[in-house]
Amino acid sequence: MTFEAGEEIIITFANMAIKVLHLKPEFVDFRGAITRIINEPKIKIQAVLLLTHKKGTIRGNHYHKKDSHWVYCVSGKFGYYEKDLKKKNAKTSFVILKPGDLVYSKPGIAHAMKAIVNTVFLAITTEKRQQRSYESDLVRVDIVGKKK
Repeated sequence: MTFEAGEEIIITFANMAIKVLHLKPEFVDFRGAITRIINEPKIKIQAVLLLTHKKGTIRGNHYHKKDSHWVYCVSGKFGYYEKDLKKKNAKTSFVILKPGDLVYSKPGIAHAMKAIVNTVFLAITTEKRQQRSYESDLVRVDIVGKKK
């Protein structure tokens, strides 16, 4: 991936790394700022979703067969979890995402999010998100407790 602004933070746990890119504006003037979230000319983006996430609730707890997506924290704070279910005895990796943080979820990697405070985030996907096709690409797992 090509990113022109920001700093990369890599959290490694049990041979698996969650790469977090903390994005900063690349242009600022009296009108405001411009922050480039994704700069991937070879990736075809199919959907951009704006999600609200209430404090204490869990989203995700699944993996996608084909879809990959970026998760960008707009406001709030949440725990982001990943687990590679193909690896025997794999541990769950965890990082806290704050406004401006971006992570990439690969196909086949289980992921979940738990809101620490009320949160707003974007999911930027490589597959369409009509409910029928979304559900057929999804495999539900429980890597972070029970959903509320």
